[in-house]
Amino acid sequence: MSEEPCQCSDCQRFYKEHDRLIREFPTFKQQQELNWASIQSFRTLCTKVTNELQKQLSQRESNKDNVLDDRHISYEEINEALDELESVNAYLYSIEALMERIFDTKISNNIESKFKEIANELAPDPLNMDRLILNRLFHQTPDSPDKKNIN
Repeated sequence: MSEEPCQCSDCQRFYKEHDRLIREFPTFKQQQELNWASIQSFRTLCTKVTNELQKQLSQRESNKDNVLDDRHISYEEINEALDELESVNAYLYSIEALMERIFDTKISNNIESKFKEIANELAPDPLNMDRLILNRLFHQTPDSPDKKNIN
């Protein structure tokens, strides 16, 4: 017995993004590059925020008399965030090491074509006319105007 996909808004947003990424990057090489760029951008952002928080912490420690200034982030919050971001950065480095192994994998153009074919099956274009008609048929309810006119 297969379970129905979750219908909560977070999961629906995930499914939509998942399908978009398959549609827009349907080859093995494109997925490699997308994932590498994603990891690098995440690591860059985390590193920059970590550096900025460390700078704020350093400034606060040098101005102990001015601890309660206009800043909205508490000293404790900065320390907690720095601990968490250190862990995240360590995980990202580990993922990067694994991704380097994935980049060693090369596949032929014939296999890349298979990736494109399967991508179209997994995540068809939601704006394709056939898909729109099919979705409309699937989502009709007994009280919809289309159903009332059948009688």
